[in-house]
Amino acid sequence: MTTPFSKPDASMPAVIEANLSLPEHAAAVLAMLDAYSADPMADGHPLSAEAQANLIAGLRAHPTTLVFIAFRDGEPVGIATCFRGFSTFAAKPLINVHDFYVVPSLRGCGIGRALLAAVERKARETGCCKLTLEVLEDNTPARRLYESCGFSQAQYSEAAGKAFFLWKPLPGK
Repeated sequence: MTTPFSKPDASMPAVIEANLSLPEHAAAVLAMLDAYSADPMADGHPLSAEAQANLIAGLRAHPTTLVFIAFRDGEPVGIATCFRGFSTFAAKPLINVHDFYVVPSLRGCGIGRALLAAVERKARETGCCKLTLEVLEDNTPARRLYESCGFSQAQYSEAAGKAFFLWKPLPGK
């Protein structure tokens, strides 16, 4: 399958924007997100049965979902699950990379870089002012990849310092 994000070199991954109404794309997304969830740099556990049962429908229903899948030799090998947002200060859209995963045996082979390039192309095509993501402090390989692709810790003004990502889990949700 040829897409705008396909690479002519067979050793490089083909990165496509997923169509979650296609069963093969939905299956690839579910497989990649289950593997990512089990990764020590994520939740450390596979997706729950409830999450597996509801994930694709939830992503399809969410109006800002964008998912990119990397395939190599016909098999899914990486994913970038993204959501469109909006920058009030720039008055322009943005894309947040919410989940980012490459199968461990293929890390360092250009798959992550190809996924990020596809996300950036989409952001530029849709007039976005920035890409955002979060990464764990101790995930040095991912941080190196992101930094080599131009990401840095957010700082809007020197006087205000750098941004931190905070969360507040809601019990029972």
